[in-house]
Amino acid sequence: YIFDVGGHQAVLAKDLVAELIKQATQFNHAVVLGEEVEELQREGDVWKLSTAKGVHYSKTVVITAGMGAFSPKKLPLENLEKYENGHGVEYAVVKLDDYRGKRVLVVGGGDSAVDFANMLEPVAAQVTIIHRRDRFRAHEASVEKMQQSSVVVKTPFEVKELHGEERLEAVTVFNNKTKEEETIPVDACVFALGFTPDLSKIERWGLELDNDAIVIKNFKMETNLPGVFAAGDIATYDGKIKLIATGFGEVANAVNHAVTLVDPAARYDPGHSSSRKDLQPIVG
Repeated sequence: YIFDVGGHQAVLAKDLVAELIKQATQFNHAVVLGEEVEELQREGDVWKLSTAKGVHYSKTVVITAGMGAFSPKKLPLENLEKYENGHGVEYAVVKLDDYRGKRVLVVGGGDSAVDFANMLEPVAAQVTIIHRRDRFRAHEASVEKMQQSSVVVKTPFEVKELHGEERLEAVTVFNNKTKEEETIPVDACVFALGFTPDLSKIERWGLELDNDAIVIKNFKMETNLPGVFAAGDIATYDGKIKLIATGFGEVANAVNHAVTLVDPAARYDPGHSSSRKDLQPIVG
């Protein structure tokens, strides 16, 4: 669940994404999917964006790449790959129905791990969560909800070994203080240990970076490259707070200032959407 988006007491990430896609595609503009930008090069007064499938040109670019390309962090466990790709080991809970009536082990101590445990608890036959530390790093309310539910909480425990012939059948865990071991029968194991970002492509574009993020030069969300803006987790500046709520404001700021470079007569402050009569038919 996400708790920091205005207008929602709590909202599932997939539901928020679905609504954002509907909002973003209501206007008649080009949408290009399934292409990864390999190169960003200046040609005259426009930017050339090269992908494996072709080339795109634009006067301005707004980069909202999150953490960049990323992959889940994995434990150095023997035969881990054997159980991936639908054989019991997952790195996120995508469809709750896939876990209905199953015994699930969640590994991790952050927000994602605790959220997964809470999401799975009503549908799974049994949910167990282990964390290598005594305390969870997740939102306090989420931790309290989990501890008051049927979720079995084991700390400070770590994974030692995975078992199973064709698919995962059990996981051996151990207490890293007492060295006590236990083998837990499972149908699935969700490793929620975070992700490793990969900014290798963005690093080649000539942008000023600081600690795996693009440095923002001013309140317009401009970078060191002319006509290139950034917003969201990929952007950094003094006082930066990485939240979806703040990202919404950053990208609105970036886009409205980018428009003035495309059309100098445009206003960077377009006013409130509720007072725009030209937008009302879209909703109606």
